[in-house]
Amino acid sequence: MTDKTAIGTFSAESRRFEPSAAFRDKARIGSLEHYQKLYDESLQSPESFWRRETAELAFKKPWTKLTDGKLPHVQWFSDAELNVSESCLDRHLSTATKDKTAILWESEPGEVRRLSYAELHAQTVAFAAALRKQGVQKGDRVAIYMGMVPEVVVGMLACARIGAVHSVVFGGFAAESLRDRINDCQVKVVLTQDGAWRRGNVVPLKATVDKAIEQTPSVEKVIVLRHLGAEHVKLRMQSGRDVDWQDAIAAADAKDGGPEYVGAEHPLFILYTSGSTGKPKGVLHTSAGYLAGTYVTSKYVFDLQPGDVYWCTADVGWVTGHSYIVYGPLANGATCLMYEGAPNFPDWGRFWQIIEKHKVSILYTAPTAIRAFIRAGDEWPGKSDLSSLRLLGTVGEPINPEAWIWYYETIGKKSCPIVDTWWQTETGAIMITTLPGAAPMKPGSAGLPFFGVKPEVVTEAGVPVGAGEAGLLVLRQSWPSQLRTVYGDDARYVQQYFSDIPGSYFTGDGAHADDDGYITVVGRIDDVLNVSGHRIGTAEIESALVSHKSVAEAAAVGRPDDLKGQALVVFVSLKPGFEAGDALKQELRAHVGKEIGKFAAPDDVRFADALPKTRSGKIMRRLLKDVAAGRAAQGDISTLEDLTVLAKLSGDDA
Repeated sequence: MTDKTAIGTFSAESRRFEPSAAFRDKARIGSLEHYQKLYDESLQSPESFWRRETAELAFKKPWTKLTDGKLPHVQWFSDAELNVSESCLDRHLSTATKDKTAILWESEPGEVRRLSYAELHAQTVAFAAALRKQGVQKGDRVAIYMGMVPEVVVGMLACARIGAVHSVVFGGFAAESLRDRINDCQVKVVLTQDGAWRRGNVVPLKATVDKAIEQTPSVEKVIVLRHLGAEHVKLRMQSGRDVDWQDAIAAADAKDGGPEYVGAEHPLFILYTSGSTGKPKGVLHTSAGYLAGTYVTSKYVFDLQPGDVYWCTADVGWVTGHSYIVYGPLANGATCLMYEGAPNFPDWGRFWQIIEKHKVSILYTAPTAIRAFIRAGDEWPGKSDLSSLRLLGTVGEPINPEAWIWYYETIGKKSCPIVDTWWQTETGAIMITTLPGAAPMKPGSAGLPFFGVKPEVVTEAGVPVGAGEAGLLVLRQSWPSQLRTVYGDDARYVQQYFSDIPGSYFTGDGAHADDDGYITVVGRIDDVLNVSGHRIGTAEIESALVSHKSVAEAAAVGRPDDLKGQALVVFVSLKPGFEAGDALKQELRAHVGKEIGKFAAPDDVRFADALPKTRSGKIMRRLLKDVAAGRAAQGDISTLEDLTVLAKLSGDDA
């Protein structure tokens, strides 16, 4: 077993922010007592809790038994039958939600489209019939390689409607990565589009598909949406294989778009987690449990209200897009904003202009994006009216307290609660957060467990640690939206998630809990350095650096060192008005030493105009490790947003 001993030491977060009385009064859960009552019920009387909470979902055959089996193989609602698309669409058609906007879409050039629930239903039914006409049957796998357009949601829901298993591949992946994912699950049909906009440039999605499927014998058809048109992208259609999206719909009869009812444990989708090497790992989620998890978390974590305009800025190629753009919000009848382009195109004001234009009330985005906005300067959000916002959220990685405070004060104007959400591709839905009307918020701490979730911070031996002590984050029992396996490799599923701490799901994250039970996640245990015998969490180093007045963003990595084993190297992007130099290097080293301890002072501080990131905004730390070690970048760099960033870092500009 890999050494996963405690990650540093921690002090309790002293700052607490209470939700306003006005927010509490209207919130679905407006007090800590109400939260605690429901949480206790979810653990002690789970059947009554889940029966009530799933009552509005469209089960064809209601469930009578909550669970079967035990970890690692647990089934939820196993005797139920349903069609997931009915809970997201059909169930709203007999209510006023029928004419409510389901998808509010803005393209990067500024085009706006609105699809009501009735319109989204009609398009989904028509495309479900088209898939059937093209030979897709229940259980077949369909790959979706598209941009952020309404049709990507139509494609996902249409797959669910006919019982096909979708596998969405992020549109930033290269042809080789797409090929590997298609081959791993033997995809029959690929859905794509001619191209997408990204910072004013065309991303040629169909051309990438063409290259990928040169080596994918299972693919029979490629259905192509003409999004940009011939004036922007040259489209090559192969006769007999490639089918125009609208032609496919026209060739089918919408009457054939009815729902296929499946068992609760029927696979809904496979989502591949990215990595630099090795075989893609296909996380498999099933129908009823995943739907229940995303539906209930969306309702309570985002405190969804009838008039909300909800914007999750994630891409549908990641699990956040699945759970909190498509399935969870639509099952609740929410209005979901989708934006096609980059957050800083044509300038850093774009997000804030969209919020003002569409009166967004809930914003759910990533800490990486928040830190980038901080670096861009407060003048950008200051140019837009953000008064429509009532709730903010973060997702994807721990948020450092300083970025939290900026988000709270500059974007939320000190009136919007922040839900800092911890969860994973594997968990399917949010596991830990602070419900917005129920409890005080602590910057940097994810918060309290969601209903039905039983987390614990433990030692390598699985023994609970005390308050404030660092350890490994595990989940002690199953939850509805738990992954069921790694597609085609159940042994890998059991080994990776359930072998380290027997009887528990090991998250792979380090954490600590305070006296109030608030859990702070400090990042992957892989992101731990051993410097002269001291174990240092990179997330803690980065948080300390960003707390300095000059630092907008930071990344910490290890470099092989003959004396220390590992030397600590940090890459720093500065805020406007600060100048890189030796004096600031020493100041930052001293600052980290003061915040954490002298043993944690970086051996090397390197300044950078920007850090290498994926197109979804995550810092590619493995590339920084290569730069720090003085070697060429290893592994796949196809998801790197800007190749020039890596080139600049590789030069001796420190």
